[in-house]
Amino acid sequence: MPKRSPASSLRKAWQQGVRTVTGQVLRAARETAKQPPPHPSPGLGDWIAGLATGRAGMRRYRLFRPAGLVFGERVPLLVMLHGCGQDAAGFARSTRMNRLAARERFLVLYPEQSRLANPQRCWNWFETESGHAQAEAALILAAIDQVCLLYPADRDRVAIAGLSAGAGMAALLATLHPARFKAVAMHSGVPPGLASSATNALRAMRGRSIAPEIAAQGAGVWPPLLVIHGSKDRVVASSNAFEAARQWSEAAGATATRSRSVQRGRRLPMRVVEFKRGRSAAVTLAEIDGLGHAWSGGAAKEPFSEPGGPDATAMIWRFVAKRFGR
Repeated sequence: MPKRSPASSLRKAWQQGVRTVTGQVLRAARETAKQPPPHPSPGLGDWIAGLATGRAGMRRYRLFRPAGLVFGERVPLLVMLHGCGQDAAGFARSTRMNRLAARERFLVLYPEQSRLANPQRCWNWFETESGHAQAEAALILAAIDQVCLLYPADRDRVAIAGLSAGAGMAALLATLHPARFKAVAMHSGVPPGLASSATNALRAMRGRSIAPEIAAQGAGVWPPLLVIHGSKDRVVASSNAFEAARQWSEAAGATATRSRSVQRGRRLPMRVVEFKRGRSAAVTLAEIDGLGHAWSGGAAKEPFSEPGGPDATAMIWRFVAKRFGR
């Protein structure tokens, strides 16, 4: 059997790559046509579908644009990364972030993980050794750039938040591209550096990984961090919250203040510690007593949502709004 020439092999590989990408585009288009994205908060604004592409393939996203924006107005953008087993609409329903965005006038971007990239729709925050995590991070940045180009998002007022796997990806993005974000919020996630592949991700989630050293050049450049975690989280150990606070405070040269207890009404109590450098807080850590692996204060009857906890949605917005200069 005659051997293929290098040119023939290269041509075949190129054609196969084109067919793969074309197939992904056609599948995404068919899914969008058959299943129009449900509006999780009708009457409050527009629920816009979009598609971002990059070296990791393509990902759909949803954008909430509040009603009443005027021509020429530029508003903040909050990026929300869902957890495993969720999609954009479900995450919006659970967090009710759109309701707050409609009142406070900001855009909310919900990138959506594909089942082709992860069967459970988890963001692959742990695949740093293969570069898959960095490629997905670049896809999310591409979605942000697209929204800033097409819609009235202020590039200088962008923050990112996530739940579980989305929190891990949010933190990774903030450390890879710190200049792009004014603030980052992790809810029940694993900080960067504790896992590099699927084989050690579970160990990291259980709080059994060796903590990485913080590079000196990172000092003072990472955006301020809000960490929210439940004391009874059986999926991602709460030690990960303390590790995230350690990483950020060490990078910023910040020191811990005295912890304070906070409880509003009958909601679950929480312990709050700020890590400050001078008068500014580099990290705010909130550990919620009795909370499991769920969005604190989320909508009832939604997966990974605990209505009895403090309102994480309001906490995150207050935190990032301060960094936007409001």
